[in-house]
Amino acid sequence: MAAMTVTPGFVPYAPYDPGVSPRVAADAFLSVMRRRRSVRAFSDRPVPLEVIESLIASAGTAPSGANKQPWRFVAVQSPALKREIRIAAEEEERAFYASRASAAWLDDLRPLGTDEHKPFLETAPWLIVVFKMVKDFHPESPSDQVYYLNESVGIATGILIAAIHHAGLVTLTHTPSPMKFLGEILGRPAYERPFLLLPVGYPADDCRVPDIVRKPLGEIMVVDRGDDDG
Repeated sequence: MAAMTVTPGFVPYAPYDPGVSPRVAADAFLSVMRRRRSVRAFSDRPVPLEVIESLIASAGTAPSGANKQPWRFVAVQSPALKREIRIAAEEEERAFYASRASAAWLDDLRPLGTDEHKPFLETAPWLIVVFKMVKDFHPESPSDQVYYLNESVGIATGILIAAIHHAGLVTLTHTPSPMKFLGEILGRPAYERPFLLLPVGYPADDCRVPDIVRKPLGEIMVVDRGDDDG
């Protein structure tokens, strides 16, 4: 057998083997993710820091443009900081519901029962604030440029949400607009810009969620052009 040549800077890939067929593994993951819901009623039951660290480490495995990894995850557990974030977020939300949102937007939101009140920002044991880094200051980077910024951070956030659910916890994608206050409260540098806020914890015992229906596969998937007979 010929010796394997490894190009400098590269290592052999170690594929993951789920121990079952891809179809079985994919269906098992789908079964878990079908139970994922956005939750607004949280328990104050503690979640260990080690769990949050593992969840964020999972997010950090995401692909990114030129491997710049342009994300920062700020985990907030301080009651005082959570209170400050809630006050600022509700101020922006009041303006959103009163004047910033269009009538059509408010009509679309009405079935979900959302409003400017965000008690979950204090009740949830953790808030993970996702920042996107518009410059790369890592000492080993050849430049401070970042690429596919929103795509990269969006993928990392998706992995984070899946990891949270897989751990038996719940979250909510909260996007007060504008979100500049998050950087100010958390003392982040100007090149880190708020992307998303995720409260993380256990659902409240009496938690209820809207009775929504996901689009069927036939409405979200197209094979080839979608109009070919084969």
